[in-house]
Amino acid sequence: MSTGWFRRRFLPGGPLPTPRPPGPHASPVPYRRPRFLRGSGLGPGAADASRRPRARPVHSPARGLTLPWNAGYAEIINAEKSEFNEDQAACGKLCIRRREFGVEEDQEWLTLYPEEFLTGHYWALFDGHGGPAAAILAANTLHSCLRRQLEAVVEAVVAAQPPMHLSGRCVCPSDPQFVEEKGIRAEDVVIGALESAFQECDEVIGRELEASGQAGGCTALVAVSLQGKLYVANAGDSRAILVRREEVRPLSTEFTPQTERQRIQQLAFVYPELLAGEFTRLEFPRRLKGDDLGQKVLFRDHHMSGWSYKYVEKSDLKYPLIHGQGRQARLLGTLSVSRGLGDHQLRVVDTNIHLKPFLLTIPQLGFTCR
Repeated sequence: MSTGWFRRRFLPGGPLPTPRPPGPHASPVPYRRPRFLRGSGLGPGAADASRRPRARPVHSPARGLTLPWNAGYAEIINAEKSEFNEDQAACGKLCIRRREFGVEEDQEWLTLYPEEFLTGHYWALFDGHGGPAAAILAANTLHSCLRRQLEAVVEAVVAAQPPMHLSGRCVCPSDPQFVEEKGIRAEDVVIGALESAFQECDEVIGRELEASGQAGGCTALVAVSLQGKLYVANAGDSRAILVRREEVRPLSTEFTPQTERQRIQQLAFVYPELLAGEFTRLEFPRRLKGDDLGQKVLFRDHHMSGWSYKYVEKSDLKYPLIHGQGRQARLLGTLSVSRGLGDHQLRVVDTNIHLKPFLLTIPQLGFTCR
């Protein structure tokens, strides 16, 4: 698929403008455009391509692409749907390389070994909304973000116990004891890499959608097989289950406005300005009406798992933060999910209220032995 054809078909308005540079909270990993959006000289990082280590190419017959053999890639699987469907899936091999540190404490990486050091496998499912753009970007980007994050910590991943200083220095003789007391394992480093990869991918999606004038978001469910363990990361309402001969075990839980009610209410409690005076953070069994004023009704706040009673005030008549029940529940009357990627520009209709602060990017993570 040529870049020009993709832009004519999917991104109206011609070539993409160069996205703005990453802000102060962007990922420290140099930004590179997703492969299908990358053109000659487009995007930051193009100028330093000559300094990247060369790798032996490998041909991928399924997609007709020639890729660096050690880059790791994902095959897009859409169950015979259109390439531009809101539902996207990907699987592939993670080829993680080893890095060598400099001598100075704060020196950057000196060498990136081209040889494959650690191998894993990756599966992902993305359920888009508001258009296919975010799901397509996530399917083509998240595995690369994860590979880079794992390469940055691979020495700790393969260690019996993650060292305090990845550079090998020991500032405090009792560092190993502190790590042990905290109960930090190699699995925790992999989980941290997955969390960072989701955050980095979300930033890439935000920059690309802004640069191309597109909108939308997607949920993400990822499974990674690495060193005999299966890691599952979920940001959305998709569900992963493990099926064995005599066992069916859930590996993730669904994130909806109702399942994350307390987190969402607490955010509104700490930052009430996010609601712009348009919503009430309190939950009631139903939407209150004018006739309820002065009545004592059931309610619950962010610190409550049970219910109590309060006298209805005028501020309680505002639109609820979470409206509806079950599959009909909506966050700020807009989204049916509470975690996902993208949606940076999504606002509540007829307001300036952004959903992104309430829509969490960080996934829930867990792992199991294969």
